[in-house]
Amino acid sequence: MIEINQVYQKSADMVYREIVGEGVLVPIRRSVGDFESIFTLNETAARIWSLVDGQRSLAEICQALTREFEIETAEAETDILELASQLKQIGAIHLAGLTTVA
Repeated sequence: MIEINQVYQKSADMVYREIVGEGVLVPIRRSVGDFESIFTLNETAARIWSLVDGQRSLAEICQALTREFEIETAEAETDILELASQLKQIGAIHLAGLTTVA
């Protein structure tokens, strides 16, 4: 379960690229069939992705989002927890300090 005080880091199995103004996560180190699993990120999701660094907690990322996007804390927290859950499910992030093997 994802919790707001947890710290996540990006998986080495995903790369982020910006293509025609849109954020895209692409799996690497997997079979060719997995390349059908390319994920697009909207502006807010791309910003959250950029803040996931293995140092900041999701709560700290929430604070940054409330300042940058001028949204309520509850809304930012909901968005972050939902996105973090999705990113964890696809293997794009994992708890800081843990390693994953492809």
